[in-house]
Amino acid sequence: MTSERETTDGPDDSRGRPGGARESSVIMKFGGTSVKDAEAVARLVRIVAGEPRPRLVVVSALAGVTDALLAAARLAEAGDGTGAREAVRALHRRHEQMAAVARAAERRAALLAATDALFDELEAIVRALAVVGEVSPRSADAIAAFGELASSRIVASALEDAGIPARWIDARSVLVTDARHGAAVPDRPATDARLRSTVRPLLDEGLVPVTGGFVGTTPAGITTTLGRGGSDYSASLFGAGLGAGEIQIWTDVDGMLTADPRMVSGPQVVPSLSFDEASELAYFGAKVLHPSTILPAVARGIPVRILNSHRPDGPGTLVSRSVKGGEGGPVAIACKRGLTRIDIASSRMLMAYGFLRRVFEVFERHRTPVDVVTTSEVSVSVTIDDRRALDAIVAELATFADVSSEDGMAIVCAVGERLGTDPRLATRVLGALEGLPLAMVSQGGSRKNITVVLRDADAPAAMERLHRRFFETAARTPREARATA
Repeated sequence: MTSERETTDGPDDSRGRPGGARESSVIMKFGGTSVKDAEAVARLVRIVAGEPRPRLVVVSALAGVTDALLAAARLAEAGDGTGAREAVRALHRRHEQMAAVARAAERRAALLAATDALFDELEAIVRALAVVGEVSPRSADAIAAFGELASSRIVASALEDAGIPARWIDARSVLVTDARHGAAVPDRPATDARLRSTVRPLLDEGLVPVTGGFVGTTPAGITTTLGRGGSDYSASLFGAGLGAGEIQIWTDVDGMLTADPRMVSGPQVVPSLSFDEASELAYFGAKVLHPSTILPAVARGIPVRILNSHRPDGPGTLVSRSVKGGEGGPVAIACKRGLTRIDIASSRMLMAYGFLRRVFEVFERHRTPVDVVTTSEVSVSVTIDDRRALDAIVAELATFADVSSEDGMAIVCAVGERLGTDPRLATRVLGALEGLPLAMVSQGGSRKNITVVLRDADAPAAMERLHRRFFETAARTPREARATA
């Protein structure tokens, strides 16, 4: 579909091998499904062994572990100490089984001892919380962090067992954040300083540091987390701080796809994306990248490569500063579901000075992000995906405007650099949706997306129509398909 698109900076396109002057370290981040069991860890070891450049390995918790940890926290909060301890012990047993990745008896014994210590500490925490009957955000972070702390030790042991000179690093000794537990904000200068003092010397010695993503600490040493999807963000932060040549995100899909495979049959891998295109797709529902992931990479111009740990020889998707030309329409489409639309009309009729400012101050006070906005002189419509403060928002807006809301909405977004330069594409996007009732239509300030809001029930049909229009090429070549889109 976009085979003509080429990157204009970063390493060469030969699967991340050194590219001229940018010979540098590589951040290799592996998601939960890439460390879910011993077989997955064995694949990880082979992938790391095959990367010749200096590398920092960042891993998520084993698949499903973070959810299980938070479920144990909820049991403790409900006063079910027995249930919480049993949940922790089940996780302990799972991680003990993973010690088989270390075949050397002495190394396996050390890994088991470290695992036992971690889960003994965790069991003591949930026992205490069950007595109190309360789990604060700070306590929830302390519990959630155990997944990455345990998995990174397992991976470091597996790499050492394979003869790779790995060194485990507690992520809390590297990533410094503020104290917003559950969604901590990194302190970039402090983190960069720790990377230089803790990680860089190991890389310079030819060692392979291994650490967890998602987990950080305040300057006072209190454990924090970056929120869900934060392991990718950690990898990007580490890459930026180390001036890496590339950030690799190893997952269980072949790269960024032209559409969500759960909604569209036969999506294709997008070989290359600009940072702007990837940001738009991530924000509007593409699950491969966390929306914040590439921001540090963008700032430093570091390419991000998305790869499949189950098929490591695949080219994946390369996200870089910019891409050349290419023909046709969007590079991909994304969908964000389960939204609420809020319609706000000024009760003072025309020329209501300061109306929009007052509207958005309400959302700011209630810490509720807005996804899509359309405006006229006297009205504004927005969508939100966080309904926790909806009643309070509507009540406050109603003091100066007429307000209505509707649940069960979805965003469908077509993304591509050419959407801002070829005015015909908007007509083609909307034409593909003819007959579907559209509640809102918007083109963002970047001019790289065309977004529609419609009923959630109509989202699958909208995605299928757009995918057929722009990506189902049948027997045509990519150039022919895009030229006639």
